[in-house]
Order: sequence, then structure tokens, then C-alpha cells
Amino acid sequence: MSSFIRCLGLLSLPVLLASSASAKTEKAGPIFKDGQAQIVPAFSEQSEWILERLWVETDFDSDKDGKLDRMHVDVTRQKQTETEGLKVPVLYESSPYFAGTAGGRSILWDVKQEVGATPPPRTVQPSVRFQPDRQRVGNSLVRQWVPRGFAVVHSDAPGTGLSTGSPTVGGRAERYAPKAVIDWLNGRAKGYTTLTGNVEVTADWCTGKVGMTGTSYNGTIPVAAATTGVEGLEAIIPVAPNTSYYHYYRSHGLVRSPGGWLGEDIDSLYDFINSGNPEGRKRSDRLYRNGEFARNMDRVTGDYNEFWDGRDLLNFTDGIKCAVLMGHAFNDWNVVPIHSVRISNAVRGRVPLVQYFHQGGHGGNPPFELMNKWFTRFVYGVENGVEDGPLSYIVREGPRGTPPTAYADYPNPDASDVTLFPMKGGKQMGRLTTKSVSKQGSETLVDDVSFGPAALAKAPDSPNRLIYATPILKNPVHISGTAQVRIRLASSKAAANLSVYLVQLPFADGRIGTNNLITRGWADPQNADSLTEGGNYASMEPGKPLKPGEFVEMTFDLQPDDQIIPAGKRIALMILSSDRDFTVWPKAGTRLTVDLEATSVTIPVVGGQTALSNATGR
Repeated sequence: MSSFIRCLGLLSLPVLLASSASAKTEKAGPIFKDGQAQIVPAFSEQSEWILERLWVETDFDSDKDGKLDRMHVDVTRQKQTETEGLKVPVLYESSPYFAGTAGGRSILWDVKQEVGATPPPRTVQPSVRFQPDRQRVGNSLVRQWVPRGFAVVHSDAPGTGLSTGSPTVGGRAERYAPKAVIDWLNGRAKGYTTLTGNVEVTADWCTGKVGMTGTSYNGTIPVAAATTGVEGLEAIIPVAPNTSYYHYYRSHGLVRSPGGWLGEDIDSLYDFINSGNPEGRKRSDRLYRNGEFARNMDRVTGDYNEFWDGRDLLNFTDGIKCAVLMGHAFNDWNVVPIHSVRISNAVRGRVPLVQYFHQGGHGGNPPFELMNKWFTRFVYGVENGVEDGPLSYIVREGPRGTPPTAYADYPNPDASDVTLFPMKGGKQMGRLTTKSVSKQGSETLVDDVSFGPAALAKAPDSPNRLIYATPILKNPVHISGTAQVRIRLASSKAAANLSVYLVQLPFADGRIGTNNLITRGWADPQNADSLTEGGNYASMEPGKPLKPGEFVEMTFDLQPDDQIIPAGKRIALMILSSDRDFTVWPKAGTRLTVDLEATSVTIPVVGGQTALSNATGR
């Protein structure tokens, strides 16, 4: 999430920049064609747009200073909303990034530590430069949507930029700050022309209908706002939203970093976005980074607790009433795809839902035509049937931007689970077969974080991983859904990392990428008692230290996926301990012994057992 930052310029103070040179006999209005809002020439002259700046008062006090927080908001709207009485709906984006962030990687934890040990302290807390003279919040969305008849609104998240309060990184304030802005657009909350003044400003130009969109943290906020059930929020298009800070910083009890930000945790993200007025930062630091976060984040065990539970939007999805167009990438290892899939699963059948996925990395909007139809349908109320078409669009092959394939839904309804079992020989390459074979015994790997997953997958022989592969595929195999691992293992130490990969062999190049990675996941064997099903990460039961040599059994999900494995490849299960790109880095030497007869991987295959058997010839 931290890698998604917008660079924003400054615009002018609120003013009607120009008026039409000649009177028009007909009032301008939105134009729709093929179910989409079209560019209206009368709305397209940027010098004529009305720019407003204000502060919306919320109903909370996140920094506990005795004053209700106010959100810094800007508006860009058509001049006709002032000159012709035109009322328009709004597209709204909120972010903690608009006002700038902390540079560099000094915010990160040192991951060179033993698993389960107290980590070395994070000693650097950089200060984000405060910009008190910012006149505008953001300038995203305006060029695309204002000419099409939407006003565009931005807001700084609590405690960032010129919004007051404190960053809470997933706390209640992040749900109710955008709600306050939507309430203001509907006349239910107060907006003021200055940060501390009492001169009110209203949104009498707004129809009250609002859509939200954004990517990463900016995509999280639309989901957060929707969980409040706020009236007027009609549609959201979240792209790569972080819907659970536990899923962002932990995995099945294991301390795990988001991809590309090794050592990041919730307190370092707080430092990354803390761009608000320096006069209030000490209070916020005491309340959150050095208070609530330090007491509860728990980088020692990685266990789930009430702190993480309160920052899981899945717990609030009953409040979602708006239409949801969800966008994500199956190879997003920063905000992993489960973040979107879990919310889609929760709202399916209750609200209009369409999902868009691609094979790229972090970010990547759905096609503009689809976004336009979504907002036109639900924010403007034009009956274009977008919700009656395919429920899923997936770029199965090719880069981001390749035209997607339409599915009846995601996962592909024709997919069914196929269970594969490992056979001995994993230090070189054991077989992965659809039939369980007895008397396979156990095999052992030795943890050594100096070897990355790509090197381990390419190695013809390694003591540091176990790998098991299907026969060479004679036909392509289409995987769609969430794979699940069942594993029985023993550790030589009381705590150990566990990392599991599904890869394509032969490994295509020297890096983990879309042409060789299928999916992956991580888990803490100390939480084996809780991990009895694929998705039951949320047990409040603490993990138990492992007894060296004693076997434990666990079942957990890998990340959702949809891709076609081409003929000529093999599907391989790779088991390792520490993952140098995601986990902490203990000293080499921990031994994991895997009981092969009690270990399997279940893969969702389109066409099921028959399709896989036809492809493998078995």
C-alpha cells in the first residue's frame, strides 16, 4: 500500500474562474450514449470550472483534543452549477497521501531476528514536511469526469494535510471521515470556509448522489465509507483496497511484510502518512504509534487480537448498501488479492457486484468503459444494464490493459477442487499426484533465508526446500479460485516460519513473476490448533510454542488466483521456511520435517479432476 503515492500540484483558491462570453439559449446538461456519460463541450473548459475549498466537521475527535475533527475538502464543479442551477452528482476520492509522505525506508523494522523473539527496536520516526499553504487537496479524476457531468471532490484523511485529528491507520475515524463529507454533500453535516471559523458553506449544487474510487489506501477508504451505510453513497470502485490490516501485516499468525516493503508494520505506516499540523503530532504519537499500536500490534507472536479485529472491514460489511465494482491484480503482493475477494464474497447477492482482475501487480483500474457505465448507472441513475451482464472480467493472459475475458462469476463457476498429494523425493523433485500413496514417510528441509524462492525453485537439488511436481502438462490447465494447503510438520525449534508456493516448472527466469508463480501463502505453525480450515485466521486463541520434534497439523488458504498454466509446464508445490521477501530473517539451521502422507494441496481447476487428468495423462 505504501508504494501507491500521488504527486499533486497546487491549484488556486475557490473562485468562479470565468463566465461564458455569450449567453446560451439552452441550458447545458449531461449526455449519455451507449450507457456511458459523454464529454459535454460546455463542461470542458477547465478555466471555467468552479474550485472550492472548505472544512467539513465530523462527529468524532480522533486526537482527543476536545474538538470535533474537521476534514479538508476541495470541490471541482461545472460553472453551470452556479450560473444555470445545474445539479450534478459527485465522484469522490479521499487519501492520507495527498499532502505528502515520509521518504526513504528508515520507517521499516529490522527483520534480522529469530522467529518469535522480541524484535530490535525501530528507532527512526521521520517527520513528514507540513504544507500549511496548500490550497487544493488533490487533482485526480477531474479531467476525466468533470467534462462528463460529475463534480469531483477530494479530502485529506484524518490527521493528514490540513485535516485535523490523527491518523488511526484503519481505525473508526477512517470510516466516518468520508461519511461526514458525503453527509455534507447531502446537507446533513456542516462545512466551513476556514479551518476554525463558523462561516458555513453548503453543497446545494449536488444531487446528493456520490460515487467513490481510488487505488490502494485510496481504494480502502471507499470500502470503509460504504460500511457505514451512509445515505447517498451509491457506488464504489475500490482498486486494490486494504480491507484488513492483519492481512496486510500478518498471515495466519505469522509476521509478514507487504511485498516491496520488507519490515513495514502499522506503526511505520503511521509515520509514513503523518502529514498533519506538527502542533498535534505529539498528542497523536502518544495516543496511537506509542500507545495503542505499541501495546497491541505484537511483532513477537503475530497472533490475531481485538486490535486487528477492529481494523478488519469484513466485520462491518453488513452496512454496505451501494453497488460495488471491485478491482484487483492476482499478482499484487503488496495488497494481496484476498483483500478484495473476501469483501466480494461478503456482499455477493446483497448489492450489485462485478469483479475485475488482471495478472499485473499493485493497482490497475478496470477498463474506463466499465467504470463509466458503473458510475453512469448508479450515480446518475441511467438504466444501462451494466449489473445484468457478466459478473466478472479477468485478464487471464497478457499485461495490464489487455482486454479481459468475461466470466459468469469469479471464481469461474466451472471450477471444482482437485486434491494433489506429494510423493518422496522433494529435495530434488518429488511427484505430485491426484492419488494418495501410502508409506511415503517424511522429508526434511533446513531453513536458510539467504536463498530466495526463485533460486530454490530453480535449484535441481536443495536441502533448503521441498518441491513436488505434476507430470508435464499436455493441455493447458485453468486454475480459478483459492488453493488450500494441508500440512503436518515438526520443527527443531519452538518457532519457525512456514512459506508455501505453487509454481510453474521449469522456472522461466531468475525472478518470481507472472510467468512462473501461480500463488503462495504463509503461516505460523504455532497457530496450528486454530488453523483447522482454510480461512479461519481470526481465532483469538494465542499460538503455542512448538515442542521440537513434535508434529502439528494445519490447514490454510493460499492467495486467490485465476490463470491458465500452459501446456509444457508442470504445476509444483514448493515448501520452504523463511521467505526473504516477506518474513523475518532468522539465522539458518531450523529444520522442518514434513509428513508427506498427511500433506496435500487442493487446487480449483476449471473442469475439475477430468481436466487435470487429461492434461497430465494420469
